[in-house]
Amino acid sequence: MIDFKATILQGIPSELPPKRIRSSKVNHAPKRKDILSKEEKKLAVRNALRYFPKAWHSELAPEFAEELKQYGRIYMYRFMPEYKLYARSISEYPAQTSQAGSIMLMIQNNLDPAVAQHPEELITYGGNGAVFQNWAQYLLTMQFLATMTNEQTLHIYSGHPMGLFPSTKEAPRVVVTNGMMIPNYSQPDDWEKYNALGVTQYGQMTAGSYMYIGPQGIVHGTTITVMNAFRKVLQKDETPNGKIFLTAGLGGMSGAQPKAGNIVGCITICAEVNEAAARKRHEQGWVDVLINDIDTLVFRTKQAKTQKEVVSIAFIGNIVTVWERFYEEEIFIHLGSDQTSLHNPWAGGYYPVAISFEDANQMMANQPEKFKKEVQQTLKRHAAAIHKHTAKGTYFFDYGNAFLLEASRAGGDVMAENNIDFKYPSYVQDILGPMCFDYGFGPFRWVCTSGIPEDLDKTDAIACEIMEQIKLDSPEEIQQQMQDNITWIKEAKKNKLVVGSQARILYADAEGRAKIAEAFNQAVNSGELSAPIVLGRDHHDVSGTDSPYRETSNIYDGSKFTADMAIHNVIGDSFRGATWVSIHNGGGVGWGEVINGGFGMVLDGSDEASKRLKNMLFYDVNNGISRRSWARNKEAVFAIKREMERTPELKVTIPNLVENNLLEELF
Repeated sequence: MIDFKATILQGIPSELPPKRIRSSKVNHAPKRKDILSKEEKKLAVRNALRYFPKAWHSELAPEFAEELKQYGRIYMYRFMPEYKLYARSISEYPAQTSQAGSIMLMIQNNLDPAVAQHPEELITYGGNGAVFQNWAQYLLTMQFLATMTNEQTLHIYSGHPMGLFPSTKEAPRVVVTNGMMIPNYSQPDDWEKYNALGVTQYGQMTAGSYMYIGPQGIVHGTTITVMNAFRKVLQKDETPNGKIFLTAGLGGMSGAQPKAGNIVGCITICAEVNEAAARKRHEQGWVDVLINDIDTLVFRTKQAKTQKEVVSIAFIGNIVTVWERFYEEEIFIHLGSDQTSLHNPWAGGYYPVAISFEDANQMMANQPEKFKKEVQQTLKRHAAAIHKHTAKGTYFFDYGNAFLLEASRAGGDVMAENNIDFKYPSYVQDILGPMCFDYGFGPFRWVCTSGIPEDLDKTDAIACEIMEQIKLDSPEEIQQQMQDNITWIKEAKKNKLVVGSQARILYADAEGRAKIAEAFNQAVNSGELSAPIVLGRDHHDVSGTDSPYRETSNIYDGSKFTADMAIHNVIGDSFRGATWVSIHNGGGVGWGEVINGGFGMVLDGSDEASKRLKNMLFYDVNNGISRRSWARNKEAVFAIKREMERTPELKVTIPNLVENNLLEELF
């Protein structure tokens, strides 16, 4: 019988374990590009061997070389733990502090096969969103966390645990960086090369910061987005029933789309080329119907429209086929988007039409230039098909996955007449930016470390009560946001959103986050909640991410290509009380296209936790509102002025607005 605690404390095993075979029961990452020279391959093996005693090198060297040849990476499968990976109750972890135990829980949740996209390659979602580069890093990190005190900080460089350093009780317990490259080395092939060498990784957003909570995290954001997209195109007396939301992607994050569509009350059709991913979502109850034939899809869609059904359909095939065939069949699409992993277009994030999934994977690995050309041709067809539908009234929005960016690079018809802007808006530009982020509303989330569903029920009730209290005195400008989230939290349990840890998410502003967090902390203190609560958020939020094609796409003062906000966010959170902080290059829209930061905070019922949460959550939100206000976003100006009235210690620079006619004749 495996002694879980003893195995964790051991770290790298004292004896070389037997060779392991990859499981045939889980979804594996595609083979990565063969990009290293002969000398660089030697360096990659040398880098991998430094984790292990010299006596093992002669046996491990050819094994690691073979992994590099077969998969394009050295994952060290031999060192995968034999125990099951999932979020246990915090009491089961051999940690000296609740802070460290909570982080261990969150790491294992991110690697749970029920949660992770490619668990044996330590990838949580997005095709390349890694928790660690290899299993040695996992073993060492868990050992460090098990032995650390509350006066040490673990520093992690792109998955590698550099070590425990003396610090203070007030300091973060863990500081994480992922993919932080010198700027001239942030092209896609740079990620391929340096990740293959074992010196950096793509942490996505919440994968590499241990804050992914399964598809639920994005279900809420998708629900808010799709709900408000329908509000933009429907009459006030119309409902989404029987109306189509057409999209693509059923991987880790994108798998949330059909569930969100069901909550909104529409027909959701989501294409997915990877049959295993589609079946996984169907088995988990996130999508209602599986169809692998386009004729059957057409028939079933027409039936759903006629009967005004609320149903989600996964089409096992290419999304371009659906767009083109629906045009021929004159099936009207109210909403269209795409959530394939186009931040990673040449390594499994998007697949060419008319080539099987298996053949495409072979081409990707063995004929990368041909694969790239096929992807770009498909993107052009994709854009052309969307244009035909939008000409008939379809509302298409970019879902921040770099679809428009990559389609434009491929020569697709996605540019506006000025040849500078895209002809379709980002969902942040049209919906989440002005409606949520500028007012300070974003994806606040929490995890019950007890693992007990009853604790989650109690937190739902606490959060709902506080949101209803706040709404009573909220200004008209945020009444809709408040009500949408009250409705969400009331219905969250019946929608069966939990996958992995006992977690929940809602959109709240700084006031809501702090009041909910304080109530949780008091409930832990009183024993109403049986174990600490972990607070966090998606990086996709008000303040954490600088991303010109997504989170900051509604910044119009020219600063959307800067990353000061994200850097200040992670630094500011670190000395205001976060339990751990992270900063990443890449995430969602691609390597080199975004800088994003996140945090985790453990509420253990103490007075110290109460002070930390008030200080940190206030800054975490208002840093972003201030930046958005300075960009002259009227909603953010309103929000930050309101906050300064409530908080006299806050003094933010407010922009002076300029009349347009003053500038017209200057140049």
